[in-house]
Amino acid sequence: MLIRGNGQYAHFLFAGCANSATGTRLMMEQLEALIEPVVTGLGCELWGVEKLAQGKYSVLKIFIDSDEGIDVEDCAKVSRQVSSLLDVEDLFQGKYTLEVSSPGLDRRLFKLEQFEVFKGAQVKLRLRKPFDGQRKFIGLLCGVEEGDVVLRSGSDEEILFPFREIERANIISEI
Repeated sequence: MLIRGNGQYAHFLFAGCANSATGTRLMMEQLEALIEPVVTGLGCELWGVEKLAQGKYSVLKIFIDSDEGIDVEDCAKVSRQVSSLLDVEDLFQGKYTLEVSSPGLDRRLFKLEQFEVFKGAQVKLRLRKPFDGQRKFIGLLCGVEEGDVVLRSGSDEEILFPFREIERANIISEI
């Protein structure tokens, strides 16, 4: 972590093992690589994928976007195609529910490139491990620098969070 305020810099290092998070991230990257061509072929953009475990059942959420917007038909088309693909690939043990939707106004940011697109927006971040005693931060998204997400907090200091340390990030809707 790096905090910038009044021209001074302070570095912070997260220590620890992230093997289960790394394994989950790798599985999600493989899943996205499998799904993305299908979504793109249907005229949409794959915004992100989220898998939630609920006991022996799982929920797979796929978020799609388009310059023209997303409607129910887009979600239904993607759902049918991805469902067929997942049935053939047999990636999940046990039962799962597939949900397809638009990212919405309070969209989650999944990829580093998405943070750059929403530069200037208010965001809330949740970190994998506490920084300075807290895991949740809210502030102005100032952009991306060398793989770090730059957030300006209420005290006007900029904090650089390594992208890999961000567990979840959402845009704060102004509506």
